[in-house]
Amino acid sequence: MIAIVTVVGQDRVGIIAEVCVKLAQYQVNVLDINQTVMQGYFTMMMAVDVEKCTVPLAQLCQIMDAQGQEMGLSIRVQRQDIFEAMHRI
Repeated sequence: MIAIVTVVGQDRVGIIAEVCVKLAQYQVNVLDINQTVMQGYFTMMMAVDVEKCTVPLAQLCQIMDAQGQEMGLSIRVQRQDIFEAMHRI
């Protein structure tokens, strides 16, 4: 299953690395990344494969939310089909 990870917050060194290391801890494979910095704010969207994830998706969502809070960022994980449905309007 494919999931979409979004990351938003103040830009600083190491955001991509920290997020990817945390995902790798749970066997989540990054398929695609798009990131930019706009007026000092870091924004990133990632398509990830959660098929081999070692925890249920709901738990991964909580883990990444907690990681985001620790990093001073907003990190959200959503199933791709739900993400697309929410943005189809």
